Amino acid sequence: MKRILATVAVWFDSRNAKESEDDRIDWMRAVPFVAMHLTCLFVLAVGVSTTAVVVAVVLFALRMFAITAFYHRYFSHRSFATSRPVQFLFAALGASSVQRGPLWWAAHHRRHHRHSDEVGDSHSPRHGFWNSHVGWFLNRRNLRTRTEEVKDLTAFPELVWLDRFDLVVPVILACLCLLAGTLLEMFAPGLGTNGPQLLVWGFFVSTVALYHSTFTINSLAHRFGSRRFATRDDSRNNFLLALLTFGEGWHNNHHRYPGSVRQGFRWWEVDFSYYLLRIMASIGLVWSLRGVPKRLLGGER
Repeated sequence: MKRILATVAVWFDSRNAKESEDDRIDWMRAVPFVAMHLTCLFVLAVGVSTTAVVVAVVLFALRMFAITAFYHRYFSHRSFATSRPVQFLFAALGASSVQRGPLWWAAHHRRHHRHSDEVGDSHSPRHGFWNSHVGWFLNRRNLRTRTEEVKDLTAFPELVWLDRFDLVVPVILACLCLLAGTLLEMFAPGLGTNGPQLLVWGFFVSTVALYHSTFTINSLAHRFGSRRFATRDDSRNNFLLALLTFGEGWHNNHHRYPGSVRQGFRWWEVDFSYYLLRIMASIGLVWSLRGVPKRLLGGER
């Protein structure tokens, strides 16, 4: 019972997470993750509308960009610069993805690059497909935010708060979906949606789709695709995964030069996150975008 209560306490305050060497899945920790999937079955009860699907797709895209451009390329690799308000806005949007806080995410990703596909890499497919896809973040070893890995980020109290109380923003997003659907039913009934429907599609279905799209970079992008560069890990370039994850599928490129804001090194390597960051840079929201060395653009191995 004491262990169960300790696990539940982490749901509400991640600072309660303790150091552990236990690689087994914490099944109490897995309860919310499983529940997120089960709630998607409510689509059978609430039905579907064009409005609900559009909201689900928009929230998927917004949060995919927040994860790939900011959680990954900014917080993890510092591949560009931005202002503190923009940093917080996209940290909060990333937190709404229910993939933990920005410090937790960046800390584990930095560790991944240091030990990629080695013993210290928690989500290498060499340890098993399901572990690389979902199991690694459901065990006790990876529950704690490794603040020693992200000392540059702990200087911002607002980011520390978002990371500590990582449940707050997802709950707010879920409530906003419910409220928006209720208001649309009252004032725009022609759109054919309502609160429960927008909650299920806009939050639960969209979030679960986002889960498994981003998780494929850990599980599939180290197994399927081509290798332009002879990196020390198993990273692959995968066109389909790049489309799904706004450019993250050019994973072998990324492991060859992680500091680049651009992961599609060639003109034909579609990288939506990079294109959107270029647009943001053109209006001054981000700057100092780090590019790819010319020798790598030529394919040097």
